[in-house]
Amino acid sequence: MKPQYFHFTLGPVQSFVAQARRTRDFWAGSFLLSWLSAVAMKAVIEQQGKIIFPKVSDNYLNWLENKGHHPAPQQGCVPNRFKGGLAQVPEEFNPDLVVASIQQAWEALAEQVWQQDLLHCGNITRSIWDRQVKQFWEISWALSDNGTEIDLLDRRKNWRSYLPPEEGGVKCMMMDGWQELSGIATPNAKGLGLFWDELLTKGGRSIKTDLRKQEYLCAIGFIKRRFAHCFAELKVEMPHGWTLQGWPISASVPSVAYMAAAPWLAQVITYAPEEALKNFHDVAKKLTQSYGEYGTNLDCIDKAIFKNKDQSLFWNTKSLDGNVFFEAALDNKNIYLDQPLAQQVKKSLKALRQSIKEKNIESVSPFYAVLMMDGDSLGTHMSDPHKQAKISEGLENFTTGVQQIVDDHSGFLIYAGGDDVMALLPLEYALNCAKELRQLYLKSFAAYPDINTTLSGAIEYAHIRTPLAKVLSDAHHLLDEIAKEKTGRDSIAVRVWKPGGQHLEWAMPWQKALNNKGEVIIATLAKDFQKDQQETPFSNSFFFHVEERFALLNDNADEHKDFPFNKDLMIDLIAADYLSSGVNQVKKEAKINLETARQRIVPLLAQCFEMQRIVDDSKESFKHSNKLNSKALQLIRFLAQKGVEHG
Repeated sequence: MKPQYFHFTLGPVQSFVAQARRTRDFWAGSFLLSWLSAVAMKAVIEQQGKIIFPKVSDNYLNWLENKGHHPAPQQGCVPNRFKGGLAQVPEEFNPDLVVASIQQAWEALAEQVWQQDLLHCGNITRSIWDRQVKQFWEISWALSDNGTEIDLLDRRKNWRSYLPPEEGGVKCMMMDGWQELSGIATPNAKGLGLFWDELLTKGGRSIKTDLRKQEYLCAIGFIKRRFAHCFAELKVEMPHGWTLQGWPISASVPSVAYMAAAPWLAQVITYAPEEALKNFHDVAKKLTQSYGEYGTNLDCIDKAIFKNKDQSLFWNTKSLDGNVFFEAALDNKNIYLDQPLAQQVKKSLKALRQSIKEKNIESVSPFYAVLMMDGDSLGTHMSDPHKQAKISEGLENFTTGVQQIVDDHSGFLIYAGGDDVMALLPLEYALNCAKELRQLYLKSFAAYPDINTTLSGAIEYAHIRTPLAKVLSDAHHLLDEIAKEKTGRDSIAVRVWKPGGQHLEWAMPWQKALNNKGEVIIATLAKDFQKDQQETPFSNSFFFHVEERFALLNDNADEHKDFPFNKDLMIDLIAADYLSSGVNQVKKEAKINLETARQRIVPLLAQCFEMQRIVDDSKESFKHSNKLNSKALQLIRFLAQKGVEHG
């Protein structure tokens, strides 16, 4: 019998993962999608199938039956699509059993959540719940006897039959277009309040922490928010005679506020007098009533704690809700209803900052980073059956090392499966984390010179007030359209989102973004200017003057197409601006001279031209625009000041 190949995909991906009100929703969507994909793989294997791509850890698949080695998986690591090579597939192989397995696993988990939180609800809510749970997933598969057909699923989408159910009533605040669970036909604050307030009283453990007042969710959003508390109890008999089981998972995912504050909090823990820290902790704990970040462990904070002898106070302080570190959040009645107490926390926060004023600790940054990375050009190699095993090996080597790199940069890994990575990080660690992940990716494929693949990345620096769903959705565009298509792959693209909207965009091929030491030039320059800023506040005037010079040169270039750009002259002019901006106004052992200034300006200027990577017949070249891009200057200034505007 001729071998057959089973192609499978599960969706919707972006709308399920990226529609999130909290970082935990983001993690939950990724985890659940990965888990259901693993269930599909297990259903193939149970029918004597073999997964060709991607190679997934046997330990993860073993955990589906609670037989894996500890620690149990806590992040998504299984792609939503795979290809199963069914060599001499038995005639009784049934793709519908794969579909049935996914649906049975999903409905069983949904029932666990219902039993945990919603048993008191009536028939209307149950009807909405069942309709949404049963009709959410879009599952596509194809069978072929040709192992080189890698676009079958894409072709299959052209005649897709998935139609989501019509939804009436008030819509979910997380999942766009889906009806919230009360079943009220039109917006009615009193009716909605009665249903959801009762749920906060009668729901299972941690329900008051997981749901804010006036937060209305559909079944899909509710499962994302609450499944972690009952996942370990899941046990269901599956088609083909195996038993699916859950395992203990942590419901703790750092909030965007906590992620933004983490480096500052690490310095506070290191330098603050214990009395000032204790006073702040005690009043903040009274406000929040719980430790919202109790299970969160970020490297920079944990290292700071381990340096102290009496660790209990520091562990408790680091577990506080991330919003208590921001005055604007304490003033927000939508976050903290008890404003008199919130103002006491604000007063205590000011006293805490005053106690460490002499340490020159910077203000807490209100920005965090979302990092998204994806492999380049793997699809072209996947069409060659002889390369598929190598690709699987390379990707397994890569994903095995991702967690440690993200952890070392004080980040939280959302997902690492195949060639995809998603993570949350503090602002100052994101670029270097992306660089090290790219190095790991290239190293993972170094043994396979016939597979020419690279890794592109996108970083969204977002203010904590920017809606998370907007940031996540934009990250896909930044990665696909800017880092890959516009900049030519093997590139890094960055956007900064301030409360008023997009502030800047910058992109560069990796080879031009790194210096000969392998350092990210933009990040290195930001550190240098940050040091200068600490000694004398020169940066603002310097950057403004340079932007004016850029604008003048670009205007002349527009008017005179043959306008001669003298790079050496430009370097001298900017170096002179740098020297006259005040960098030498403080006492230093060695003053900065023109040559030293030029050495700093040369790499800065190199980052100020739009660059495109071009690959033609395996030959790589780079094309740059003659126009100067001031966004690179703005990014350096943003990173140096960590998004904190100084007067």
